[in-house]
Amino acid sequence: MSTSMANNSIGFFDSGVGGLTVYSKFRKLMPQENCLYLGDTVHMPYGNKTREELISYARAIMDFYQKKEVKAVVIACNTSSSVAYDVIKDDYDFEIYPIIQNSCEVIGQLPIKSLGLLATKATVESGVYEREIKKYNKNIEIYSHSCINWAKIVEGKEQYTQAGEDEIVADLKNVLKYEPEKIILGCTHYPYLMDILSKYTAPEKFIDPAEYFVNYIKTDLEEKGLIREAVTNGEESVFVTANIASFVTASKMFYNLESVPSLVNLG
Repeated sequence: MSTSMANNSIGFFDSGVGGLTVYSKFRKLMPQENCLYLGDTVHMPYGNKTREELISYARAIMDFYQKKEVKAVVIACNTSSSVAYDVIKDDYDFEIYPIIQNSCEVIGQLPIKSLGLLATKATVESGVYEREIKKYNKNIEIYSHSCINWAKIVEGKEQYTQAGEDEIVADLKNVLKYEPEKIILGCTHYPYLMDILSKYTAPEKFIDPAEYFVNYIKTDLEEKGLIREAVTNGEESVFVTANIASFVTASKMFYNLESVPSLVNLG
């Protein structure tokens, strides 16, 4: 791989600010990389969209990043990773890193016999977590539950209301009743509910896939000769497809943006 390609940017995307949880961890791990982040806010939330819609959104974003001549795109969204990745993965000439498939390679090798999964409706219905984890641990039991409103609850900070906490607890109990050894927080928003979740079960029971994911990306970039060799921090550009002001406000709980996002129309 040429040095010039290694100096190209890495793109990240999610339906909104949730993917900033992955992005923030990556920036801390690899501060020298030039990074682009796109929040597809005009279509958020992704969790209740159809398969066809999700694939269409992903293609539009990948086409946008292809024009930016990125060296890689990080799908920092569980829903897009679960539904769109397998369809589009061979259609582009840059590396594509899907949060579910990459993190499951690590999770599937943990010495456990049972797992809970809390995720969006689209992610649960895709069955991708079960399919990917069982590649590495075919005998593991996985108990999945759709958390219809959790992403909305996080972005509206509704977890601090009684109604919000009640809904979170009801969803959590749907998995806790099976007594899983670990529980995957299968949406980038969900780690921001740990204040509530840890009131009802041990915090070490939860798995944040982003922790495994960013380390996987770093290792793979190193193996492919795609690391930007620089002593200075890389540049950052942020894009949104709608509602710049609300994106900036919501982003503050996830990451401190270095500049005001630009508005883009993906067509």
